[in-house]
Amino acid sequence: MRIFVSTGEVSGDLQGALLIKSLQQQAEKINLELDIVALGGEQMAAAGAKIIGDTSGIGSMGIIEALPYFLPTIQVQNRAIAYLKDNPPDIIVLIDYMTPNIAIGGYMEKHFPDVPVVYYIAPQEWVWSMSLERTKKIVSFTDKLLAIFPEEARYYQKKGANVNWVGHPLVDKMAKAPSRENAREKLGIKENEIAIALLPASRGQELKYLLPIIFQAAKNIQDKLDHVSFWIPLSLEKFRNKIEKSIQDYGLNAKIISEQKQEVLAAADFAITKSGTVNLELALLNVPQVVVYRLHPFTAWIGRKILKGSIPFASPVNLVVMKEIVPELLQEQATADNITQAAMTILLNSEKREETLNNYQKMRQLLGDLGVCDRAAQEILTMG
Repeated sequence: MRIFVSTGEVSGDLQGALLIKSLQQQAEKINLELDIVALGGEQMAAAGAKIIGDTSGIGSMGIIEALPYFLPTIQVQNRAIAYLKDNPPDIIVLIDYMTPNIAIGGYMEKHFPDVPVVYYIAPQEWVWSMSLERTKKIVSFTDKLLAIFPEEARYYQKKGANVNWVGHPLVDKMAKAPSRENAREKLGIKENEIAIALLPASRGQELKYLLPIIFQAAKNIQDKLDHVSFWIPLSLEKFRNKIEKSIQDYGLNAKIISEQKQEVLAAADFAITKSGTVNLELALLNVPQVVVYRLHPFTAWIGRKILKGSIPFASPVNLVVMKEIVPELLQEQATADNITQAAMTILLNSEKREETLNNYQKMRQLLGDLGVCDRAAQEILTMG
């Protein structure tokens, strides 16, 4: 069976890799050979996909921010469509990555209507509610939508999609994470040490808008607390030099980690992090966090004018339960002082910490049971 998988950015590459591993395991059980071709990154390649376009570094949030990626996105989208024209697969799997995937889905609907299209982790129209036209388009070309959030399933079902809620793939991934004790031992973190994970960027724009305020907050915390160390999992190798220089500039007791990323998250007492998939990883590991995000002021202004405050939350942790269980500091609120204050409140207040952990437990129930990737893989293979 030939499967074409399309996704982008670092988080899409991770989700794609998890799915590909499950697809291969499930296919082996029924003695089926798979040929997987993809738009993705290193993690998907390591899982066994042939990558025809590396999209792990092509990604942005916002209007101004998207401009540098406009041409690379169109180029990779066209390359995928040209490949599909000459090599129509048995099944297409789209993962997030809205603009290219809507183009690919539309192309398949028009030219290869008999090839089933599965959307796994659909665009978050259920959050933004920005374009009914876009939702209609997604529903039109998608033969099956595999939802990861209950709210996502309800939204697309209402709009007429054939939906199955499989749960969130991170439930599987984090079940295999090391314990806090093992992770700290591996990284050499002492018992009395306060380990704080800093997660400033998986996109280029975030180095510009988030790294300075997160590192200044880290410096403030370092000045206030003894025995504190900072751990920075590297999302893309090309960010290393900028982050190393910033560690020196701010005088931080910090280490960049490129191999043991999961150990860093598991070992942490606290995290200061950008908004994104990593918020859920931290929640599943019971690590309290403060979530930060900033966009170009023009993008933020446009967003407010068009959306008129309709986005309830930025972090998926809060979106799952539709209430603030981790502090979010967005745009003007995202200052080093505010981050410091939010962090110190949780670090020094055991009741606040306990409240966060209890809320994490409630949120976890809405992410589904173990075996998410296997359920998604089985659904996909039965359609081919």
